[in-house]
Amino acid sequence: MTPVQTTRLLPRTYRPLFAHADFRRLLPALAASDLGDGMSVVAVAWLAIEIAPPGRSGLLLGAALAAYALPGAAGALLFGRWLRRLPAGRLLAADSRIRAVLLGCVPLAWAAGVLHPVLYVALLAGSSVLHAWGNAGRYSLLAQILPPDQRLAANALVSSSVSASIVVGPALAGFLAAVISPAWLIGLDALSFAVLAAQVGRLRGTAAGQDGRDGRDGKEATAAPVDADRSAAGLRLLRKQPELLGVLALTWFFNFLYGPAEVALPLHVTDDLHAGAGLLGLYWTLFGAGAVLGGLAAGALRRFPLWPVTLGIVAGWGLALVPFGLGAPAAVTLACFTLGGLIYGPFTALSYTLFQERTPAASLTTVLAARSAALLTAGPVGTALGGPLIALLGPRQVLAASGIATVALAVIGAAVRVRGLRRVRTPAPL
Repeated sequence: MTPVQTTRLLPRTYRPLFAHADFRRLLPALAASDLGDGMSVVAVAWLAIEIAPPGRSGLLLGAALAAYALPGAAGALLFGRWLRRLPAGRLLAADSRIRAVLLGCVPLAWAAGVLHPVLYVALLAGSSVLHAWGNAGRYSLLAQILPPDQRLAANALVSSSVSASIVVGPALAGFLAAVISPAWLIGLDALSFAVLAAQVGRLRGTAAGQDGRDGRDGKEATAAPVDADRSAAGLRLLRKQPELLGVLALTWFFNFLYGPAEVALPLHVTDDLHAGAGLLGLYWTLFGAGAVLGGLAAGALRRFPLWPVTLGIVAGWGLALVPFGLGAPAAVTLACFTLGGLIYGPFTALSYTLFQERTPAASLTTVLAARSAALLTAGPVGTALGGPLIALLGPRQVLAASGIATVALAVIGAAVRVRGLRRVRTPAPL
């Protein structure tokens, strides 16, 4: 089938994108790197379990998953002074090269028999240090190589690639882990980023950031993942908006309580169910499929009051985890995890909508920058806490405790919301 015939199979909205040679080169490389990251959802955890000292698998697993994310949050906050003015193409290429080299060292060290847990965590941490900037460079680069009327379609197509990788990547990793070591799966992730770096280098000079010009002022700007000045101003604005502070606090704790569950699931598969990487991949695949469907259903939920729906999502996700602690069989917990993904799917869109509706238009970008800065730490901190909790309680109990604590968070959020509404409705005394 020729490229023209393939393009005709796409919805009409997306066809003009493939008239741009740079976009045609970039999209397959972005999709490959997304698939590699989707496979690493299983591979990073499974390799940590394999190389952990006896009795320390929970601690190493938590450290590995945190190392794969937390340095990226720190890099977004710490390196803004030096990186925010770099061209988008250079940021994306730099992040891709770093991830290709350091993740590529993982299978080499494993094959040489020198992959110590400390070295493993250090390689994962180094590979992620610029990832927030690389992600910002990805979307800024799309804005540079495409006209304004085609950017929404491009963003949707690239975002769909990320969603699809959550469904396909873990399942593929679970299948391959039965044949090859998860270290080699991380090597495939490294290879995908090497391909992405090479493709960015093939883009025309302006798009790739080789000459640093955009035709207006001789400089090519890129969007920072977190703007420190805007974040500080946004936090000042949030102090005057108790409702938005409540949304931010709810989202932070929701993401934080999700972290221990992410660490506990692989150990639940190995220690409690005595199963392999295939089952872990199936859990994440079904979760991803549910999340994609839930995200698509977010528009239908728009007819309902956003606060009750948001709190209901938090409580629903927590309830989906409780059966793990009751010793339910794998078939039941797989169904619960799928339902959990379906419930969780609309949360991000609804949270952003609450901010959009409650924030003046002139301040929205500033407030959203503060939101991003605050939330960058929630998931990685929760993940890092997961290891010690598993060592203390066990994976099944941590999954259940995460679910119960999340339900309690929804109850507390509802109580605070009701109290706030009563204060608004109660007239002040004369």
